[in-house]
Amino acid sequence: MPDLQQPLMIITDLDGSLLDHHSYRWDAATPWLTTLKQHDVPLVICSSKTAAEIIPLQKRLGIAGAPFIAENGAVVQSGEQRTHLPDNSLTYEAICSRLAALQTQYRFTGFHDFTDQAVSSMTGLSEADAALSRQRDASEVVVWRDSDEAFDRFRAALTAEGLALAQGGRFWHVMPAGSGKGEAVRWLLAQQSGSAFTTIGLGDGPNDAPMLDAVDYAVVIKGYSKTPVTLSRTDQQQVYHTAHYGPEGWREGLDYFLTQPL
Repeated sequence: MPDLQQPLMIITDLDGSLLDHHSYRWDAATPWLTTLKQHDVPLVICSSKTAAEIIPLQKRLGIAGAPFIAENGAVVQSGEQRTHLPDNSLTYEAICSRLAALQTQYRFTGFHDFTDQAVSSMTGLSEADAALSRQRDASEVVVWRDSDEAFDRFRAALTAEGLALAQGGRFWHVMPAGSGKGEAVRWLLAQQSGSAFTTIGLGDGPNDAPMLDAVDYAVVIKGYSKTPVTLSRTDQQQVYHTAHYGPEGWREGLDYFLTQPL
């Protein structure tokens, strides 16, 4: 089992994991956040949120300047360097342009098409935070309004355009093929010269599965998605499924793997 005395890195999803799915609060996780900071354990956010959303949140969490993964793995920031993955990934404008062409054949709406007020109404975010969620670098959020059969054809059409889909807690995310939370975690760990971290990942949604497969220990937080979190890893003794949702489940997962008393 991992412990706080070894080189350790915590990699976490936000919505429905560290943050409550409805209120976006993290009160239940506060004791562990304090403990991790006391032991200089890096806390790496790995989220579908944008860099514009994550940076102010890092300040509120007390982890300003830590590396983070944004937009489901399409964007990684370490220090002052922001990288789009894969290296040849499309810009946000190019992705929106390709999606606009597909809107002539399929019924869907992207964040690019919404107002800040509309995004706020759908997500429960304030209008100011909704505006930050629309400051995108390398992926688009899509609300699907067509049939299941059309969705299969839409996915194939995206593949032909060099794009891929990931299912988040509320929406579908369109990103460059070859990007994703798992790829981003592996890329980030490869940049940590001189440090061999033991990693614990925490997530609640289907889009977290690649990240949870890429870490040493995985916490699958009980979530609201109708689609289960299915991992490909076989070391079940290093996977823990929580009984609680959100930050309560987040705390439960770290309690399970890290026996340091709080």
